[in-house]
Amino acid sequence: MLTFRGVAVRAGASLLMSGVTGHVGPGDRIGLVGRNGAGKTTLMKTLAGRLQPASGDIVRTGPVGYLPQDPAAADPATTVLDRILSARGLDTAVRDLRAAETALAETASAASDPAASDPAASDPAASDPVTSDLAASERVASERTASGAMEAAERAMARYVRAEAEFQARGGYPAEAEAARVAAGLGLPDRALTQSLGTLSGGQRRRVELARVLFAEPGVLLLDEPTNHLDRDSIAWLRTFLLGYPGGLVVISHDTGLLADVVNRVWHLEAGALEIRNSGWETYLAERDAEERRRARLRAAAERKAAALHAQADRMRSRSSTAVRARDMARRADRMLAETRPVRRAAKVARIRLPEPAPSGRTPLGAISLTKAYGGLPVLTGVDLAIDRGSRLVVLGLNGAGKTTLLRILAGQEQPDSGRVVHGHGLRLGYFAQEHDTLDPAHTVAGHLAAAAPHLTDGEARTVLGSFLFGGDDVDKPVGVLSGGEKTRLALAGLVSSQANVLLLDEPTNNLDPASKAEVLAAVAAYEGAVVMVTHDEEAVEALAPDRVLLLPDGVEDLWNADYADLITLA
Repeated sequence: MLTFRGVAVRAGASLLMSGVTGHVGPGDRIGLVGRNGAGKTTLMKTLAGRLQPASGDIVRTGPVGYLPQDPAAADPATTVLDRILSARGLDTAVRDLRAAETALAETASAASDPAASDPAASDPAASDPVTSDLAASERVASERTASGAMEAAERAMARYVRAEAEFQARGGYPAEAEAARVAAGLGLPDRALTQSLGTLSGGQRRRVELARVLFAEPGVLLLDEPTNHLDRDSIAWLRTFLLGYPGGLVVISHDTGLLADVVNRVWHLEAGALEIRNSGWETYLAERDAEERRRARLRAAAERKAAALHAQADRMRSRSSTAVRARDMARRADRMLAETRPVRRAAKVARIRLPEPAPSGRTPLGAISLTKAYGGLPVLTGVDLAIDRGSRLVVLGLNGAGKTTLLRILAGQEQPDSGRVVHGHGLRLGYFAQEHDTLDPAHTVAGHLAAAAPHLTDGEARTVLGSFLFGGDDVDKPVGVLSGGEKTRLALAGLVSSQANVLLLDEPTNNLDPASKAEVLAAVAAYEGAVVMVTHDEEAVEALAPDRVLLLPDGVEDLWNADYADLITLA
């Protein structure tokens, strides 16, 4: 279904990987793992055909469905159901069928008009000899009209038959019902199916794109962080769906529970090479740990022997009679070390410390009666907020409740339909967007930080980027080629030097490996400024230690208590 041989991939001018070879067949459920920045997302884009490899061959012998971390925006006027159905071309078939039904109804009505078929029957004057010639002429014209109407009806019927045949060939009404079931499984209710994409939240749009990929004809699924923005029930449904999927699957995920339950093979990407393990997740972890212990023992033994040989060689170099043997002994020690693999070092982790907040007034940020609607559908209705200095607010609500919209309005990225945002004395705002839409894909990594923190010198900027694991040539990478985890780190790097005293954080732990996530949460816990956070991550809320909660869409604000914890994973 999907085979690749000798694939090399570049990110900008850097060679990211080379000689990568693998195969995905029916029943393969592969977990693609590796540290952030190893190239997992880039490899996935290449296998999907979104990027061209620098060299090597990729052969696709069936459908390939791809869910990127940041799905491209579809036409905002398209309805949810049409977007999902488009995976099988069923949206066009439905539109053609509806148009054919309308045309058939119109022509059938015209053909059945009795006045059109015999005007004399409805006009007594037509029997008068004086008017008989006129009536005969009208009857001929009427018969021609009726004949034309019948021909039009026949053409409409033929069009309807063709449209219905195409509709049925693509799955028909059962396929429409299947699309609705997939949408419901991912948390999109029936009422959402008729909504346009432009009225949805970012999380809902991602669910639509995932539903579209899952609804497509079976082939190979390439899923990059599919559980982002999903609640607990939707993740459970997705797990069941993937276990029963008849095609092949490659999934990138930091959800180790999903990997443990679903995958039966593991691809580990490290240092530009792809290691393939034909085992499930738990077995892979056990084998990797055992291999690391064995490698550590072999390396330690080799280092002891090499050290002894070098010590002996050093003693023998002083005598000319043994100098040659000393050199040979030293070379032997060096070969011994070269032939044993060094112990794998722990992956580097970004050292994250959020900024010291600038001084501010008692209430640096507020909002009065914010309202917002999309396509006539209300999203926010009269939200009032007062964000005091150092306060910590968590925003909870189902997908589509307006959480991201609220943060975008507070950040000045969108304007409310009514109401206003109030900037208090000394406000310095920092905004982390879940879709990373504050990052310009045309900028380089260094260029983004220079724009976000223009007061930094080049050396200071490189120091900041280095602490977020952007070293060497990485600073010249275009933002557009970064993985989701790298974009998260870059966005956080922009906040570090901002002196922000109010942070608006929208799903800040998405796309992060466990170690980087722990760093982010520790930084949030230590931050002394005010925080408004949108998250479905229980650990993030625990680190935030909120003093208040805002429930959307109702806009109800309350003091935080443990009873609200059950709502976090539903957010």
